[in-house]
Formats: sequence, structure tokens, C-alpha cells
Amino acid sequence: MADTQQVAFRMIAASGAARGMYVEAVHLAEEGKFDEAQAKLDEGEKVYVEGHKAHAELLTAMANGEQIVMDILMVHAEDQMMATETYRMCADEIIALCHRLAEKY
Repeated sequence: MADTQQVAFRMIAASGAARGMYVEAVHLAEEGKFDEAQAKLDEGEKVYVEGHKAHAELLTAMANGEQIVMDILMVHAEDQMMATETYRMCADEIIALCHRLAEKY
């Protein structure tokens, strides 16, 4: 398995890039560009999956008995992954709300 710091950086990079795309999707929805917003969500999800793959490497290694170093960098990586997942859920709700408002007005 790769060095845990390398894995942590992959997780951080993927979650940061995905979260940026989710933010962009919300802005697109606020402008009424719902198809573009959905495309940006989908693009972000593909990037976010790369972070999950890195995370799965750690889980697999741990399940195989390898010792995983849990330092501040790994805590940060985990936090970034969770924050991005939370933002994705919020983005879905915000975009749906923008869509309902656009239909109403």
C-alpha cells in the first residue's frame, strides 16, 4: 500500500476539487442553469469517488492487519471527506429548492 501521507493527500485533493465543483453547481442553479448544475454535480462526484478509492485502500490495509498511522494529516483528510459529503447533500437540496422556485416564479 502507498504511504499513508500520500493516501491522505489524494483524499484531500479529491474532496477539495469535488467540493469546489459542488459549490459551482449551486451557483449555476442559482442562475437557473439546471442542466449545467447537474453536469457539475456529476463531474464532482467522479472526482470525489477517487477520494473514496484512496480511503478504501486504507480500510483494506487495516482489515489485512496493517498498522495505519492516524496523524493530524489523516484526521484532516477524513474531515475533508466528511465535509465534502455533507456539502454535496446540502447542494442537492439547494439545487432542488432553486428548481422549485424557478418553476413557481
